[in-house]
Amino acid sequence: MVNQLLFGDMCELIEQQGTWLYVRTLHDNYTGWCHQKQLTLLSNETLEVLMQSSYELVISPVAIIGAPGKPPLLLTMGSKLYALSSGGYAGPEGTYALTEGLSVSPKPFNASEMIDLAVDWLKAPYLWGGRSPFGVDCSGLIQLLFGLFGIALPRDAREQALQGQLVSLVEESRAGDVAFFDNEEGNIVHAGLITGTGSIIHASGEVRMDPLDHHGIFDRGVGKYSHKLRLIRRYAFATGD
Repeated sequence: MVNQLLFGDMCELIEQQGTWLYVRTLHDNYTGWCHQKQLTLLSNETLEVLMQSSYELVISPVAIIGAPGKPPLLLTMGSKLYALSSGGYAGPEGTYALTEGLSVSPKPFNASEMIDLAVDWLKAPYLWGGRSPFGVDCSGLIQLLFGLFGIALPRDAREQALQGQLVSLVEESRAGDVAFFDNEEGNIVHAGLITGTGSIIHASGEVRMDPLDHHGIFDRGVGKYSHKLRLIRRYAFATGD
């Protein structure tokens, strides 16, 4: 798996081979194959309505939506709920209501709120290409957290490292900045969210919080550095900055 679509994510159908669809995601232009049972095909009319609709984002680790006579659907943080003019949210079989969990409209960046949301991911298992609390990779976590505040980032760490404003020193970093790490060949291979308290939240084996300094991430469990710091980027600024 190279990427993961969440509920409400939209994609463009490029090619079909049997029951497999080759698609391009609209939010980050990522391409890949998925089974047709995992998607709901939209008519042009429905697509136009949804594209003009307001939406909310699930901000609890998990949420449930339901409709009368239909099985409930389990959603995860970052899922989009498109509001209908008649009330409720658009679902695969009509109108659904949020029965458990929290959702909000995209809002301005707030570093402390982002850190609180990131803490909810601690202990989530690592999964290459994952974007949910049931499995997530380092860049997927970063992309999703910033997406909750309306900030669109590329999917992969090496592309995320080209965005935003460069922060020269780890001592000058602040909560909400993103640190990137390279391998022996100098390639960006890892990313994590700086908490502003000398630590970083990142997905490595699981989502965890570790000390961060100018050398990189220090793994207390093994008593050595696990990732070498390459650079720090700032994507968002608090009001007044």
